[in-house]
Amino acid sequence: MTTTELVLRPAAPDDALAVADVHLASRRAAAMPPGIHSDAEVRAWLARRMGEDDVWVAEVGGRVVGYARFTQTWLDDLYVLPDHAGAGVGGALLDLVKSLRPAGFGLWVFEMNLPARTFYARRGLVERERTDGSGNEERAPDVRMEWPGRSVGGSS
Repeated sequence: MTTTELVLRPAAPDDALAVADVHLASRRAAAMPPGIHSDAEVRAWLARRMGEDDVWVAEVGGRVVGYARFTQTWLDDLYVLPDHAGAGVGGALLDLVKSLRPAGFGLWVFEMNLPARTFYARRGLVERERTDGSGNEERAPDVRMEWPGRSVGGSS
């Protein structure tokens, strides 16, 4: 995929179904504990969150293939369809979030999700805390990572 094929744009309300499809497919394929909510519950929850959080989608050929959902201080979701993993979609979305949150942000990732932890570490995020998972719904150990923000010199 060339970068000219990838379009990043703010999500619109009518993207809710596609965003949920990306979320569900990506979670099922990832090194993560199984979700504990039904697909219908996830779709309803994401539709609500899209009205409250910043959500950007990544499109290839007019199809939503990834998305990032974030607040002022947290990157809550960054998911890419499995058939687009490794093609630069996740990196483009993460770079976008960095540009929109230059002071930095945090995120949680499951400890068992080594591919995601490696992805974030290679892009400048650092591990700050590990938990036993008692604070998340899946009850799986997790890691809090942070992107400390852009330095005064402008590096990322």
